[in-house]
Amino acid sequence: MNSTQHDTSRRDFLQKSMLATAGLMTPLPLSVFGAAGPAKRRVAMVGTGHRGSGMWGTQLLEEHRDVIEFVGLCDKNKGRAETAKKMMGVSCPTYTDFETMMRKAKPEILIVTTVDATHDQFIIKGMEMGANIVSEKPMTTDETKCQAILDAEKRTGKKVTVTFNYRYSPHRQKIYDLLRKDTIGKITSVDFHWYLDNRHGADYFRRWHRLTENSGSLWVHKASHHFDLLNWWLESEPETVYAKAALENYGKNGPFRFSNCRPCPHKDKCAYYWDMTKDARLMALYAQNEQYDGYLRDGCVYKEDVNIYDKMAATIGYANGAQVSYSLTAYSPYEGYRIAFNGTKGRIDAWIKESGEMKMEPYDEIMVSHNFGKVEYIQVPQAEGHGGGDKLLRAQLFRHPEAADTYRQAAGSRDGAMAILVGIAARKSVASGQPVRIADLTDLKPVAVKA
Repeated sequence: MNSTQHDTSRRDFLQKSMLATAGLMTPLPLSVFGAAGPAKRRVAMVGTGHRGSGMWGTQLLEEHRDVIEFVGLCDKNKGRAETAKKMMGVSCPTYTDFETMMRKAKPEILIVTTVDATHDQFIIKGMEMGANIVSEKPMTTDETKCQAILDAEKRTGKKVTVTFNYRYSPHRQKIYDLLRKDTIGKITSVDFHWYLDNRHGADYFRRWHRLTENSGSLWVHKASHHFDLLNWWLESEPETVYAKAALENYGKNGPFRFSNCRPCPHKDKCAYYWDMTKDARLMALYAQNEQYDGYLRDGCVYKEDVNIYDKMAATIGYANGAQVSYSLTAYSPYEGYRIAFNGTKGRIDAWIKESGEMKMEPYDEIMVSHNFGKVEYIQVPQAEGHGGGDKLLRAQLFRHPEAADTYRQAAGSRDGAMAILVGIAARKSVASGQPVRIADLTDLKPVAVKA
């Protein structure tokens, strides 16, 4: 296939995928947002950092400005809220007090993109003050906060949607489809290994994520993405988790350290030195607003206070009998993951390379091996935005909330809970050295087959 043919086929594939997904969505849990009509949906956001002002700000408005209206932006850093407002090109008021925004702006939908450990307070208060919630993953960071969110949702009658964008990428959707078609029979085990490279992986150790009290550790902040994929692919829920982890590369392991990269005297000899001044957007959002809260976006990866792990492994037992071997490494030379599903009729393999020095193909490949039979190779064109998932997720949430959801991609509070509970259980298992039962964490009881 020549380059012109490839570009055309890739565009055709992505257009068809978006149309198919937009037309095949379930009303639950998103029907609470109401059918599209002449009035724009009133939207507010709390947390106006890079993810909030970008994926849920500028990009959301580029695609759906005709059906939504931002009525308020809130951030504890008043400078960052004003900067985000300018970047997004909106005219709504900005606030530093959340309840004042909710009372005055009266949003129908509240987007929560704050520090993970504070999600619960905004989700709960937002529902109590009349809004349905769109929360960035993870939904929250521990089992007590998780239970409080579940209780508040029942009490208020409002709904929480968790934005698991990985579910929407064409490649992962194709794997879901293959599994549902009984391509390799009953799934008995899964090998799932995720690699964060020395650029992306290191960034978690520069930011607020480096503290477990903020992010729940990478077991929750990052791996909840992966655990949700497993729960979705397997259409079952986790029962037990046994885990081990360590901090062996970042934090106290560094040969030297400083407050942050820009003024660092060690920049010439530090492999992790990052020049934030080359990113105008991050400089505007963070560096120019440091005087309001002291937050350093380019913090040192070797800070002594780093208390999250950079090497993790877990064995997860599912209610349907499937067993998962999972690992996450945060200092790999390349970014991506390997996954294999072992079934009674065969095996599905995929090795997804997202960045690094290795040759990158314009597609992601899935290998299907049939017991005593042939091997098939399925190529899925790559797409921008978390494998093409971001646009499809935003379209489902804000433009087609009532459409059928054939691939069950919409994620509610139970999905959000089951994703973080694996990480919370893993964290507890590392501390105790013992397996942890998911049913012991909240009042949710794992089911073998999701409804």
